[in-house]
Amino acid sequence: MSDTVSNAEKPPILEMRGISKSFGAVKALSDVSFTVREGEIHALVGENGAGKSTLMKVLSGVYPHGSYEGSILFGGEERQFRDINDSEKLGIIIIHQELALIPLMSIAENIFLHTAPSKFGIIDQDERRRRTKALLEKVGLSEAPEMLITNIGVGKQQLVEIAKALSKDVRLLILDEPTASLNETDSAALLELLKEFRRRGITSIMISHKLNEITEIADRITVLRDGRTVGTMDCHAGPVDEDEIVRRMVDRDLDSRYPKREPKIGDVVFEVDNWSAYHPLHSERQVVKNVSMKVRAGEIVGISGLMGAGRTEFAMSLFGRSWGRNITGTAKLHGKEVDLSDVPRAIKAGLAYVTEDRKHLGLVLAEDIRKNISLAHLAGVSNRGVIDDIAEMKVAQEFRGRMRIRSHNVYQETGKLSGGNQQKVVLSKWLFTGPEVLILDEPTRGIDVGAKYEIYTIINELADSGKAVIVISSEMPELIGICDRIVVMHEGAFVGEVAGEEATQENIMRAIMRRKAREQ
Repeated sequence: MSDTVSNAEKPPILEMRGISKSFGAVKALSDVSFTVREGEIHALVGENGAGKSTLMKVLSGVYPHGSYEGSILFGGEERQFRDINDSEKLGIIIIHQELALIPLMSIAENIFLHTAPSKFGIIDQDERRRRTKALLEKVGLSEAPEMLITNIGVGKQQLVEIAKALSKDVRLLILDEPTASLNETDSAALLELLKEFRRRGITSIMISHKLNEITEIADRITVLRDGRTVGTMDCHAGPVDEDEIVRRMVDRDLDSRYPKREPKIGDVVFEVDNWSAYHPLHSERQVVKNVSMKVRAGEIVGISGLMGAGRTEFAMSLFGRSWGRNITGTAKLHGKEVDLSDVPRAIKAGLAYVTEDRKHLGLVLAEDIRKNISLAHLAGVSNRGVIDDIAEMKVAQEFRGRMRIRSHNVYQETGKLSGGNQQKVVLSKWLFTGPEVLILDEPTRGIDVGAKYEIYTIINELADSGKAVIVISSEMPELIGICDRIVVMHEGAFVGEVAGEEATQENIMRAIMRRKAREQ
């Protein structure tokens, strides 16, 4: 809930009236009206594919005037943006979920990439450094302007993007899923920064699937569904119920955020003993430290921990040593040691790893659903080394139905699916390999609450079929909601374990803090 007085008396800084946008025969936006008051934080929510990003691309000029119907008023005047440069000149700045920073350039170079201060046509290094330092102070960063982007974490990179926006005299800041890749500490810092901007009179539009953050920070919340405006809720008129937001988003009641399940847990399927791994570039740095764990048939085991705890590194080092060096330890399947020395051997042994980065590492976005599903197990759709197109199509159709992938057909380009449906394609790809152990790394990152529920249902079905499931998630409520048991990881080691019925955020954090206290 917002911590300021109502902005009801303030004039609108932005009015979007009757916006409609089509892509061929597909209507992405239908007569959407959207008003933002000056100096407020306005949340824009909806399921994947509801039209949120499309509406913001219309506003910012990514989709230029003439490619949509309706009108845009900013600062009380009608505007016709030809491109993103036109909107930026008026102080409308959009920060996309995929950050647009250049890793091997410095913070200063990134902030002033196109607008570097100069003298006689030569970049003024001292002035650029001075301005960068001032901007970094505004967003709470103490890093040197010369620091390379690749050497700072994702949370700080997000703040550099905001500093870059401030360098352009921002009046309206649009943030698309700004905390999707951040841990809870970095997320809280970013939300506090947005509150500070509100106190300074900067207006923000925040697109997010994290409803707890939305209800904490927003002055008003607008819900889109199927390309239409459902309504706007005023957070100052009374407490905003997350369940009511969900109902408006999905047009149906979800009895619970997490589907009910009666676990049927069997014998140990997968066992890891004394597993260690070192950083691939910094060979002296041990990232995974003597980890041991067991997972049983039909069991969902969560791995919790702060960002940098080593969860993804542990999972990837297990899956065919696809991360790390000097990897040691043993892994057993049904009591017999298995060879996980490379990815093909790991797949053959019965492991599957669903990456946290589906867009870059999990899918070939330019290819269709059919080819993505068969990608990890081409032998399953081949005859004497030649892919059988009919067999491949039948497999894809089977998984499309089984996983409830919403698409025109199996020949639809994967990059044009919603985030939730893309995640179902990734899951299908690995299920087609016939695994006994599934490692799911951030399986619901960047997808809406309705799609999350469907993914949770699929995870439950996998466990009920006897699979051993490991779930890595930065969202503690998610782990508590779906897991039978949660192990806590801190600085590369397992430091605690909590049974599902006893799991609370306090218990998980207590395990981390106990370990920190012992180290001090």
